[in-house]
Amino acid sequence: MRTSSALFAAFSLFGPLLALSACKPPPSDATTTGHMARNAPDAPPPPLPSPDSEGAMWAESKTQGRIIYGQPGKAPLIALRCLSDGSEAWIELTRLSPADEEGKAFFAIVGNGTVLRVAVDATEMEGGFVWQGLVSVGERTLKVFNGSTEATATLPGAGMVMLNPSSEPADVIEQCRASIDPAEFEKTPVPVESTSEDIAPEASEPSPPDL
Repeated sequence: MRTSSALFAAFSLFGPLLALSACKPPPSDATTTGHMARNAPDAPPPPLPSPDSEGAMWAESKTQGRIIYGQPGKAPLIALRCLSDGSEAWIELTRLSPADEEGKAFFAIVGNGTVLRVAVDATEMEGGFVWQGLVSVGERTLKVFNGSTEATATLPGAGMVMLNPSSEPADVIEQCRASIDPAEFEKTPVPVESTSEDIAPEASEPSPPDL
């Protein structure tokens, strides 16, 4: 009887906690609060292992026009946001991994037969620094986010994130493109720091010979 009573008491105490742990919400901005500050490096850290992205998904952020990617109930790994003033529009990409102050790197995203390389800088967020960069909404290799197949997102020192197929990034990009005047679309420049290319670029036509 004492054993049964003890088991009943233990279940009464821990049962609700076990039930809560089984119900995992999608990734949330709230889970990043304090995360960057706690992990902000005082000295150059060793390279981080690639994070586990099994079951990771895109979810809406509390910031309009922004979505975040990560495992349910855990801190997000990547954020994608549209920035537009009506005449120009950009896609802001953030790798939510600790960065050294004044650090610079290239964030490479590979998928759908395309490579997108984005110049990212250490950007202050929540008491720490993360990696962030801009891409013109007119950049053709944003099709890497079309979502028909898996993609990879690699940042030196922060490992590789597997991006599971999803239409949400492409939806945000299309909405961002629709936010500007079509006449201004082709005028939106690509940042000089950002480089991108297709894995199999089309051959350019030869220049006509001089006569």
